[in-house]
Amino acid sequence: MRKITSPAAWTVRSRALALGAGVALLAGACADKQGGSIPYNVPTFGAPDAPTIVPLESGYKIAPLDTLSIKVFKMPDLSGDFEVDLTGQVSMPLIGNVEAAELTTAQLDQRLTEKFSERYLENPDVSVGVKASTRRSVTVDGAVKAAGSFPVNGPLTLMQAVALAGGMSEDANARRVAIFRTIGGKRQAAAFDLSEIRRGQAEDPVVYAGDIVVIDGSSIKKVQKTILNNLPMLSVFRPF
Repeated sequence: MRKITSPAAWTVRSRALALGAGVALLAGACADKQGGSIPYNVPTFGAPDAPTIVPLESGYKIAPLDTLSIKVFKMPDLSGDFEVDLTGQVSMPLIGNVEAAELTTAQLDQRLTEKFSERYLENPDVSVGVKASTRRSVTVDGAVKAAGSFPVNGPLTLMQAVALAGGMSEDANARRVAIFRTIGGKRQAAAFDLSEIRRGQAEDPVVYAGDIVVIDGSSIKKVQKTILNNLPMLSVFRPF
């Protein structure tokens, strides 16, 4: 097996879509009320860890919701663009979910090579590149009209993010919203109620580059519901 290297020529392409707010906190259909295990009105939900800006070709670590371009030589059915999910895993044909977050592309190359070699391929030739990165942008997903991510060029609040997203979709629940953020080296989450924010009953929180904002709704991804339904309730912030 030849040594796997990550192609340095691949660069980040921002998914210039909008930013919104939110999170699915319960497993059932969307209900117009607060709920779930992510805490509301969190006084200690402060600024995230300071970003470390490094070129992608110099040890960039994969983040949740990054889009990866993965190629398996002479195996087009195993190759393509794959999104890292909110748990940090990438779902691959044959081998299923593989942990990708916080790995370099070279490390993921090696991990995928080992996984494919275990049962399916002899001496597979795998290469991984980052097609779109979320570390330098704010990402929105869930019940919004234009899910995606975009660069943060100045101060931005949750309400402004919703406006930039083009607003919530028809199935959205403005009262169940979450921001996922890296604090102290761990992924953390806190819940917000956009209805209260609009009425001036709650503060409009700041969002930062690297945040993932998800808004609840009946059409959100299954993996998001699974993650949010299983967040522990033992403390204000818990890694997931």
